[in-house]
Amino acid sequence: MKNRIVGIIGTGPAALMAGTILIENGCDVHFFDHKKAAGRKFLVAGHGGFNLTNSEELATFCEKYDHDFLKKAVRYYSPTDFTVFLAKIGIETYEGTSGKIFPLKGIKPIEVLKRWLEYLSKKGASFHYEHSFVEFDDTNVRFLHRKTQINRTFDAVIFSLGGASWKQTGSTGSWIEYFEKKGVHCLPFQASNSGLELDTMLLNSELEGQQIKNCLLFSKEYSKMGDVLLTRYGIEGAPAYAMNRDFRNGNVIYIDFKPTLAVEEIEYKLKASKSVADGLKKLKLSKIAIDWLKKTCSKDEYVNASFLANRIKRFELQINGLRPIDEVISTVGGIAMDEIDSMFKLKNFRNLYAIGEMLDWDAPTGGYLIQGAVSTGAVAAKGILTT
Repeated sequence: MKNRIVGIIGTGPAALMAGTILIENGCDVHFFDHKKAAGRKFLVAGHGGFNLTNSEELATFCEKYDHDFLKKAVRYYSPTDFTVFLAKIGIETYEGTSGKIFPLKGIKPIEVLKRWLEYLSKKGASFHYEHSFVEFDDTNVRFLHRKTQINRTFDAVIFSLGGASWKQTGSTGSWIEYFEKKGVHCLPFQASNSGLELDTMLLNSELEGQQIKNCLLFSKEYSKMGDVLLTRYGIEGAPAYAMNRDFRNGNVIYIDFKPTLAVEEIEYKLKASKSVADGLKKLKLSKIAIDWLKKTCSKDEYVNASFLANRIKRFELQINGLRPIDEVISTVGGIAMDEIDSMFKLKNFRNLYAIGEMLDWDAPTGGYLIQGAVSTGAVAAKGILTT
């Protein structure tokens, strides 16, 4: 397997991990990116809190993914494997809230990327920027570089082209047309890890920027506890992002304003209070929750302790949609998962692999997205090394 020439198109975390394992095992690795520098989206990811992975127990960690290939990949290349690698290149990490793993405070995304690129370069990897691929087959890729077309031949090719969010980083999803021309089934991109756009009745400019703390968003299939922020269009926050999949699947989404209290306890507190306002104050409901209850209950319902207690525990969110794709953290869609095998090789090609967010899989924020990406890269590298 020594000295195999591998072309990797893309320079995000999935691509870099695939290249890392390949070059550590003697392959001649060439990275190509249509931008002038590597890992543009990786750098933007740090704007919302740069959590690289998560310390959650592996069995439950894997259940955050919606496809068996991703679950298998993360079991193969685990969060522990990733943090050990990061330490090897000089990036120490620490565990934050909810098990999230971050670089040590003061280490920014650019430093993580720089260390990783330096490690690869010292190992002999080659980087080719301003190279946009325009054609491919089993062993050949044609690039456009500054108006000049260049043909390259490889023993294997890994595509790691990303999804369609944050277009300013070059993640446009425009690559789909090239794969569809080759008969590869692709699905339209949809928003994931997006804020939820609410019915205008639930919006209140005076409360914009305030939070509902320690609430629970849930459906018949999934739930997520945490804080949500009221915005001009709806709500943002980890619980809102986590419910995207359920919303796309057509499930009704509810919010429990007091998940630590049983409905009977809430009803008792309301009945024991001299007024509804006094009872809601004792329950320490957020101003947003009180505003929503007032707007959605009739006068009779609002003073009915039993009805109000049940509404506090099971408030249906009237959701109009998700945010535009270019604003969201990640996307679903892209290459259909039945187009690849468990090693992330395209089934109808001998030597082509597809990894990372360009595949149709989903996971929440909290370290699962980057971990999923690097794990797909590790498995694809294994596929090439063992073929």
